[in-house]
Amino acid sequence: MSTKFGHCFIFSAPSGCGKSTIVKRLCEMDSKLVTSVSTTTRPKRFDEIEGQHYYFVSEIEFDTMVVNDEFLEHATVFKHRYGTRREQVKSMLQNGFDVLFDIDWQGARTVKQRAANVVSFFLIPPSLEELKRRLSTRGQDSLTSVEYRMSQATDELTHYDEFDYVIVNDDLGRACDLVHTCINWIRRGERYSVPSIHGLMKKMLKPAT
Repeated sequence: MSTKFGHCFIFSAPSGCGKSTIVKRLCEMDSKLVTSVSTTTRPKRFDEIEGQHYYFVSEIEFDTMVVNDEFLEHATVFKHRYGTRREQVKSMLQNGFDVLFDIDWQGARTVKQRAANVVSFFLIPPSLEELKRRLSTRGQDSLTSVEYRMSQATDELTHYDEFDYVIVNDDLGRACDLVHTCINWIRRGERYSVPSIHGLMKKMLKPAT
């Protein structure tokens, strides 16, 4: 067992901001980064592998895990339930790994309350127009689903100031490199200064006229 306890790095973002892709790339770049595999009631997609992408369970099984306090955090996202298993995370941290969490802002709040060494990242698009374009062209969502995800994104963006770092994903490679730089500074006990996003957030959160 490692004598150095790892960090918890939270990644949250509206759907379509590249969060899952960035988390995957970070793990490919850095052998000390690992992901927490969430448990979900969502139906398994054809290309997903049990235990690698998610642990797939029924509503009844999920309820039992909640009652038994097996989750570090759990939340309902787009009508499906997701949870992070406490013992899985504890084991990885005790072995010196830094654990990446791909969770929503609700889960981020809970992890911050219940775990130590937590640093949070919030990924945002360069504009709402670009976010809608990404959702429309990725081939996973109907027009109705895109509109629903856009309405959810507007709400999610209002929580940006709850996070330690806010990163604009206007270029996947640059965003990934910036996040990795932040992580390396954090490991040294320092904070890396990222570009201010307050002007961009003010524009995106401005009420429609």
